[in-house]
Amino acid sequence: MRKMSFDITAKKLFGARYERLTRTLFLDVVVFWGLHISGFQIHISPFVLFLMASAFSAGVMWQALSSEDNRENLKNAFMLPFEGRSLIFPYVTALGAYTLLTKTAGLLAVAWAVSRWSWVEILESVLCALAAIVVVSCLYPLRLGRTDAYAFYVRPEGRRQTAKVHRHHSLWRYLFRYLIAHKNYLLNTAAMWGVACVLPVLLGQMEARFVLPIGFAILSLNTPLCILLSCDPALERVVRFLPGQGRAFCLPYCLFIFVCNLAASIIFLCSWQIGIGGVIPLHVITAISFALLSAIGSVLLEWYCPIRGWKTESDLWHHPRKYVVPAAMLLLAGLVSMF
Repeated sequence: MRKMSFDITAKKLFGARYERLTRTLFLDVVVFWGLHISGFQIHISPFVLFLMASAFSAGVMWQALSSEDNRENLKNAFMLPFEGRSLIFPYVTALGAYTLLTKTAGLLAVAWAVSRWSWVEILESVLCALAAIVVVSCLYPLRLGRTDAYAFYVRPEGRRQTAKVHRHHSLWRYLFRYLIAHKNYLLNTAAMWGVACVLPVLLGQMEARFVLPIGFAILSLNTPLCILLSCDPALERVVRFLPGQGRAFCLPYCLFIFVCNLAASIIFLCSWQIGIGGVIPLHVITAISFALLSAIGSVLLEWYCPIRGWKTESDLWHHPRKYVVPAAMLLLAGLVSMF
């Protein structure tokens, strides 16, 4: 029974023959070996390595447990006969293996490749990741005051909202409601504002003409806001089905991302002016340009190349396509700083 319960979740996450897991581990090995033979080395203290492994694993595990898709899959397992907590262990084990082998493994592969570690430290980083997964698995059901299998299925109370009826549709209203219903998006935006505040402290020793474009590019990494069509296939079908909805959706959506990017860039400029000074109108124009180009690129990618075939929200949030625009912005920042 437990093996069957494990297979229900594991095969959904890794593929019917675990081919997805094999492909992911192969790519991790390629990334590790490529970075290792390149000779690129940085110093990472063991404390930072352990903290990265623990925090990243905890975040991904919580996302996996909170995934609507995983909860729906768990509901299918409830059709099988089970007693008490017998479903908890195989379900959590499958999600834990998914977190460690497909997400944390990639992070650790990069960290191990660019710095020198002993076998003891490598083992300790893996144990830290496992400990974080176990802790999150224990804490997650307790937020509902219960510890049986149904605690992993109950939908969060925060999602049960009664929407006010309006006579006229508004994409802006939808976007704000979406952010309120998905607190992690708001948290990510707040984190980017925090990064904007501390960037001058980290990069203040360099010249503004080099640092500011790079800072604007880094602040375009608020990628969760750029996948609203990918994360809601029903919305995408509606938008593409109705005539004229491409422009009606893309223009406000582009403006929304632009405002969010520009807000972070303005905080960055204000922090730079307070701590270092020397902000000129050209820097403001550069900030507006980077925010606008990032918004346009994000919307075009989302419209023409939406992310499909993802299994959990974590797959969606960590999909490589999300980082195409920020990478392009970093390249542009390098060119701008040269001239």
